[in-house]
Amino acid sequence: MKRIFLLLATYLLAIVFIFSGFVKGIDPWGTAYKLSDYFTAFHLHFLNDLALPFAVILCVAELYIGLLLLFGAKPRIAAWGVFLFMAVFTPLTLILAITNPISDCGCFGDAIKLSNWGTFYKNLIFFTAAAYLFASRKELSAKYGIFKEHAVSILLLAIALVPPIHGIRHQPLIDFRPFHLGANLLQYTKIPEDAPHDVYKTTLYYQKDGVVKEFDETNYPWDDSTWTFVDSKSYLAEKGYTPPIANFSLYTEDGQNYTDSILYSKGDLILVVVPSIKYLSEPAVAKFRTVQKQARDKGITIFGLTSAAGTDLANLENKHGLFFTWLQADEVMLKTMVRSYPGVLYLYDGTIVGKWHWRDIPATLFSSENPLSIVVKSIQIKLEYVISAFLLLSLILILSLFNRN
Repeated sequence: MKRIFLLLATYLLAIVFIFSGFVKGIDPWGTAYKLSDYFTAFHLHFLNDLALPFAVILCVAELYIGLLLLFGAKPRIAAWGVFLFMAVFTPLTLILAITNPISDCGCFGDAIKLSNWGTFYKNLIFFTAAAYLFASRKELSAKYGIFKEHAVSILLLAIALVPPIHGIRHQPLIDFRPFHLGANLLQYTKIPEDAPHDVYKTTLYYQKDGVVKEFDETNYPWDDSTWTFVDSKSYLAEKGYTPPIANFSLYTEDGQNYTDSILYSKGDLILVVVPSIKYLSEPAVAKFRTVQKQARDKGITIFGLTSAAGTDLANLENKHGLFFTWLQADEVMLKTMVRSYPGVLYLYDGTIVGKWHWRDIPATLFSSENPLSIVVKSIQIKLEYVISAFLLLSLILILSLFNRN
């Protein structure tokens, strides 16, 4: 029976750590943004520049520990790793649940959203499994000889490094955000007519004979002059419908609104997204100058989206030679649109049909009479890679299970 519990704890933790490390690892920028939110909430602003390295270390550590558990390599080290992880993050998530600095913990990236209390309760379960595994670590034995075990552990570390390295240099392999391929911007920003709205309630405070009492809008003593109004507070009683894209707003620097021009666009449209010019490199600028020329030769409209203003915005044209119509937008929204500095969206009738890191813009995008066909082909190729990777990982998992038994 103890052997069964040990296997259950091992596989539970292995699957959770692999999933958590993978979904955060394929989007290391998103994980870094979440860490920055925490640093800001706890007034640790000096750590913001280290958010991305911390994100990579976190993702790799989680994925590596999960892989070690799954493949039975260095099991005692893995037991130490998983126990220390949960021993640190379980009390930390309790603090986050109590203080609630931000609503979503980011434990599973954008794949699964959990409340802070939900995260804490989840961690209690996993901490129990980790503590049991740690207490039984002397009963864990490696499946391999010393040389093979070292080789397997090094290979697993290399595998754990792949998702974040790919995620930094390219768009996430799987996009869980609302600006994903196939998303229609108009539909994702609209609120249906029959959708529930936010419901606010007000608490009224009245005083009588030195005693302050709470009332609501249905029972306050409006007709009793012996009560004196003191204060009122409104609060959100019921959360209404929030569209997947809630803050889509685009303006020129002089205040001209272009939001509807993008949402209701027809035909081909290219959006060059530069969340911040801080990481704008010359190779990226050179790529966009080429895109700019080729798009105009094809008669395709191109806009630039950025959070830059003033001199920084002017330099995008004067210094870098990017003569699009530049629209200003919230930096957080732009970071949600693309996980790159910068990236490109290809829209057709307001629907995202292409999305690339600047390194990955197809060289043949405008060489065809119909650029949209090139976009569709590139999507098909990416889908084939994802399916192949999924089948390979499934095969490895099955072989590992049979091997362990």
